[in-house]
Amino acid sequence: MPDEALTEPDDHDLITRTALGDRAAFSTLVVRHQRAVYRVARALTGSDDAAEDILQETFLSALRGASGYRGEASVVSWLYAIARHAASRRGRRANQVPHEPASLEALGAAAGWGQVDVEAAAVLAEDRQRLARALELLPADEREVLVMRDLEELSGDEAAAALGVSVAAMKSRLHRARLHLAAYLRQGGVSDVTGS
Repeated sequence: MPDEALTEPDDHDLITRTALGDRAAFSTLVVRHQRAVYRVARALTGSDDAAEDILQETFLSALRGASGYRGEASVVSWLYAIARHAASRRGRRANQVPHEPASLEALGAAAGWGQVDVEAAAVLAEDRQRLARALELLPADEREVLVMRDLEELSGDEAAAALGVSVAAMKSRLHRARLHLAAYLRQGGVSDVTGS
């Protein structure tokens, strides 16, 4: 039987203790999730400074709202949702590229359906700068779902909860985001696949 003193508390325990005023529990929660929340905030804003601000706003809101956490979603999904709201309040990036919706068929063709595995095309991209640029050029809703599912490895249910959409809507958005990313990496630009 493992020593209970050595077992780390789970997120639900930490948020419950935080709601009761335990600052050490809150500090543990911050240390555990600050990097992931920062990455999501950075993906949402495209700015290191704005991501830092959103990180602080997120944890401040979590501290103030700990007693309101209902446990319907994981704590990390709840934190991501707070970060999304903070980013929304600040406004999306000023330099965001406007995107016209492209049909799934056009995205599929641009991504190389029938030629190369769509997901393998992104994995095979050797130029990290090009990949980072491709992520920056994605519409914000597509970029955030990619970060949550593929980088932060949230489950489908957790990502959907953090995004405030159904699992089906999250899957659709993720599919479109992966196609946009693969198409950009394959063609070296987005003008042919976004309609802009």
